[in-house]
Amino acid sequence: MWFRNLQPYRLPRPWDIAPDVLEARLQRGLFHPCGSLDAISRGWSSPRDAGLVHAVGGHWFLQLTVDERLLPAAVVRQEVTERAARQAEAQGYPPGRKTLREMKERVIEELLPRAFTRRRRTHVWIDPGNGWLGVDAGSLQKAEEALEALRDCLDGLPLALARTRVSPATAMANWLASGEAPAGFTIDRDCELKSTSGEKSVVRYVRHPLDGGGIGDEIRAHLSAGKSPARLALTWDDRLSFLLTEKGEIRRLAFLDVVREETDNLENAEDIFDAECALQAGEFARFLPALFEALGGEIAENAPA
Repeated sequence: MWFRNLQPYRLPRPWDIAPDVLEARLQRGLFHPCGSLDAISRGWSSPRDAGLVHAVGGHWFLQLTVDERLLPAAVVRQEVTERAARQAEAQGYPPGRKTLREMKERVIEELLPRAFTRRRRTHVWIDPGNGWLGVDAGSLQKAEEALEALRDCLDGLPLALARTRVSPATAMANWLASGEAPAGFTIDRDCELKSTSGEKSVVRYVRHPLDGGGIGDEIRAHLSAGKSPARLALTWDDRLSFLLTEKGEIRRLAFLDVVREETDNLENAEDIFDAECALQAGEFARFLPALFEALGGEIAENAPA
């Protein structure tokens, strides 16, 4: 269960809740598959067939499961249009807005039980001792789904976005302008620059050596012209590669071979799962402080921005 993204949040340090208490409260939002008339169903399920909270070395892993029925809007519109045309022909005039709205509701009720169901899972990592919570989601908006489900079960969640003294966009611009990443990091081969003016122009470099003479000069020219980094590919400590966005999102997270090789000698599925969880938790606990230090340091909770 390797995370592919990481949206980091701050909990109180330490977060004073026992895993068995968290387990009991998550039972309030237990996952159940979609019923025949449900458009969506979400809830907590076991990450590893043994409880809703998987504890490894003082770190906890949760899994939010979502069932969603796939009923394309175009299909609904087509069926409503056909029914409206038949009704107009029968009564001699087109149906009004209220009738069309009721017709659409009936169409959805009739088609929903026959729609395919898509299941997706979102993983959550919690380090209660150091006050970290991370969601495997590609954006803050997608992470909010898991956070909302947690709040529902816990009657609130003392959570805040982790803040840094230097914005990711400013830090990435400094690294690209100097051609040097902060200590422990290296600049990889992908980046995106966006215009801050109304033109909304975008320049992307994919699989280019960004610190090379020609490309580096181009990037510095774009920065001087007012463009700002929207995302930049980086590697940390030769162990993790990732894409940092201007919002501080950590995407395209990949654990490199030096990390994954530590599970090569394991054969039992449960041992492999536990090892992957432990390795990720250990890497996250070191990686996040290093990243936040590279961004000028973390702003303490309740401190002025």
